[in-house]
Amino acid sequence: MRHSFIIYGLRMLTALSIRNIVLIEKLDVDFSSGLSVLTGETGAGKSILLDALSLALGGRGDGGLVRSGERKGQITAVFDVSRDHPVHQFLQDNGVSVGADDQIILRRIQNADGKTRAFINDNPTSAGLLRSLGGLLVEIHGQHDDRALVEPAVHRSLLDAFGGLEANVAAVTTAYKNWREVNGELQRLQARVDAAAKEADYLRSSVEELETLSPREGEENELAEQRALMMKSEQIASDVDDAREFLSGSASPIPMIANTLKRLERKAEQVPGLLDETIELLGKALDNLSDGQVAVETAMREMEFDPRVQEEVEERLFALRAASRKYGVPVENLESFASKMLNDLNDLDAGEEKLAELIARAKECRDILDKLALDLSAKRGGVANNLCQSVMAELPALKLEQAEFIVDIRVEPESITDEGIDIIEFWVRTNPGSRAGPMMKIASGGELSRFLLALKVVLADRGSTPTLVFDEIDTGVGGAVADAIGRRLGRLSDQVQVLSVTHAPQVAARANHHLLIAKGRASSGTGGVATTLIPIENDARMEEIARMLAGAEVTSEARAAAQKLLMQDG
Repeated sequence: MRHSFIIYGLRMLTALSIRNIVLIEKLDVDFSSGLSVLTGETGAGKSILLDALSLALGGRGDGGLVRSGERKGQITAVFDVSRDHPVHQFLQDNGVSVGADDQIILRRIQNADGKTRAFINDNPTSAGLLRSLGGLLVEIHGQHDDRALVEPAVHRSLLDAFGGLEANVAAVTTAYKNWREVNGELQRLQARVDAAAKEADYLRSSVEELETLSPREGEENELAEQRALMMKSEQIASDVDDAREFLSGSASPIPMIANTLKRLERKAEQVPGLLDETIELLGKALDNLSDGQVAVETAMREMEFDPRVQEEVEERLFALRAASRKYGVPVENLESFASKMLNDLNDLDAGEEKLAELIARAKECRDILDKLALDLSAKRGGVANNLCQSVMAELPALKLEQAEFIVDIRVEPESITDEGIDIIEFWVRTNPGSRAGPMMKIASGGELSRFLLALKVVLADRGSTPTLVFDEIDTGVGGAVADAIGRRLGRLSDQVQVLSVTHAPQVAARANHHLLIAKGRASSGTGGVATTLIPIENDARMEEIARMLAGAEVTSEARAAAQKLLMQDG
């Protein structure tokens, strides 16, 4: 997932509500901007509070987190996030409704059987989506939870944010998208052209054969009917010829009837009315026989055909049906099939022309992409030097004066992505002459936390989520180093909300808000204990810082030192 590292206003975690999580029976706490510290004796429940927050942010569930004797626990985290923050677009892209205000509410229910349920603004969701959203809202950093420092993709985005290279990255992303689209189209067309080319000879011979055959729709029926008529005509030709011989031959009755009719007509005058009917009937018979004679002659002429014509008809019909079998289509579809094959052949020729065009376009797009990526890579090299110098300037005060911060850049043009050609990773060398390597592998837990803090201070206005949580990053240091950590957390809180779990009085004294974590009696009446969180200020805050300085027995000297810490500037 692409990380965005621009701060969109001082918005933050505003409230956290916890029910029945380990030692926490019921806890409701409001948070403010600036630096808030959480202090308390060991075992009071500071880690539980962070575990609960992590669960609300989509962390791994665990039935063991549910308070003993309860069926489930619940954590609700409320955030106030400005409308221009990308988290709102993230919610919209994932179909989560957002209210009219800027609040985002994350809720997680943990059942004792290990199952969990997740909600965003009261919409049921998956733990994965909750985790992705939580990563846009809060970063939790401790000696063993520095995931942002071991992901090279994040390092690249951090470097780009520090150098203000977002526009350059966007140009590379657009050019990469254009090149991928054109190249994808080119590959698809190439596959089609290659497949068609394998059939080109077959297509050309088939088109030539069908063009020579030149089938037309309905031709099979016409030829079949013509052939059937010829075959039937051949079968009845002798009978029709006998009829013609009877009507027109030497034995034809027509002359005899004609002579008989003439004689009767001459005699009719002698016997008026007696022969009229006979004469009329013989006349009709003579007329019908004459018409029959003409009809038979016509039929004979129509049945007369050249045997070669019949042979041609049969050859044509057989040729059409052979083509039908060969190409696996009905005879009446041969004409359209021939047109399709011709179109396929034309598409092949046109495809080869378009292929040449796409090859040229793909090369042009890749040239543009390569130029932009190389330009971005060169700028990253300059920004890397500036980032190294800025981080190095923070290290001496953090007791890392012998250490070296390195931005390792490997340029791999053959492995170009939508973010360029650079593989970027933050490296360190903790002592002169020692081996440099990835920060997570080289730095110890305490060193890693201080490197992280230096990075966060340098990238304060460009490289953070709205809320940063630091879990005991001051462990193992004291005095001037703890004070330097406190100063830097204070500077960081000018840009983002910072929550810090600390054992260092120098850090606690720098806070804008101080929350004391302590154990108390559970309200359930079971006699158990429960973790409470109390905002403290003035004398109570001085007393807590004195306890952090002195230990179990708070002395007047410790109170004076605490007062001095609280009155310090910067």
